[in-house]
Amino acid sequence: MNLYEPAVFGALNLSNRVVMAPLTRTRADADGVPTATMEQYYRQRAGQGLIITEGTWPAPEGKSYPGQPGIVTPEQIEGWRRIADAVHEAGGTIVMQLMHGGRVSHPAISGEPHVVAPSALAAPGDTHTPEGKAALPVAHALSEEEVASVVAQFVQAARNAIAAGMDGVEVHGANGYLVHQFLSPVSNIREDRYGGAAENRARFAVEVVRAVAEAVGADRTGIRLSPQHNIQGVLEEDEADARAVYAAVARGVAPLGLAFVDVLYAAPTAEIVQQIRRAAGAPLIVNSGFAEVTAKADAETLVAEGWADAVAVGRPVIANPDLAVRWAQDAALNEPRPELFYGATAEGYIDYPSLEAAI
Repeated sequence: MNLYEPAVFGALNLSNRVVMAPLTRTRADADGVPTATMEQYYRQRAGQGLIITEGTWPAPEGKSYPGQPGIVTPEQIEGWRRIADAVHEAGGTIVMQLMHGGRVSHPAISGEPHVVAPSALAAPGDTHTPEGKAALPVAHALSEEEVASVVAQFVQAARNAIAAGMDGVEVHGANGYLVHQFLSPVSNIREDRYGGAAENRARFAVEVVRAVAEAVGADRTGIRLSPQHNIQGVLEEDEADARAVYAAVARGVAPLGLAFVDVLYAAPTAEIVQQIRRAAGAPLIVNSGFAEVTAKADAETLVAEGWADAVAVGRPVIANPDLAVRWAQDAALNEPRPELFYGATAEGYIDYPSLEAAI
């Protein structure tokens, strides 16, 4: 395989194997409606083989950050439709990441009376609300009936995403948010069928993915995982336990025939990543993580040597809307401006020049 050749992941047609990783940018309006600036941002990046959108909340309780978009209201659906149309007009393929933040939220952000999680525990640290900095609150532990309601919220959000013109959806099961919170024995201390043994802690992730796949098609559904990321209090420090729970997730989704599995892990060639790939039986997108920026040579090698079917890239795509072209031509890259990654303005968002403009 070659990083710059086309691929087919289920119903998704990729023009190359460079994937735009899901990237929180907080540019939606106060009601979670995508803006015209967001439309331009995604259009600019349509040359990557696949765009995975920023994490988008499937229910108000799932909103983690001011400026984060949703996929619940008619206005939000219409805003995303404009983005999907723009990407398609530019020849791209786009899937929406469905992200329920769980306990990584605050009533002042979501407008809801409480935050929810597998267990009545607070995520460590503070968050930034419209009123200022605040400690993350102790979560309301979801009952089994409420778990079923959250699964239904994911399903409706997936249907809304497809109605908005998205080519597919990715369930966010990583980075310390709700699905990931169920996987960890530290953030999930339940004693019912969703807690305890690895198979039980994997159950919620499998149920969400299965229900979403049944609603919109497994060939349009993926999941993101970040084993042993140890972030936001979602700790997976016991390697044997981590392997067991991710093997359970992979086995649980394997019969579905997913479009892809997207794994965030610093060493994509590691056994835990490749174990997920083998057990899930789906095309693998790898993302080497936050600690180091993914380099062109590394991305090329991962695909050429067969460790992955595609490579998701974050910061280089922020700074280089046409990254796949630049990499293929071995052209110079723009440098990202981290101080502008999050905000509400066009600066540091849609003002990075394309290679054509730079020449």
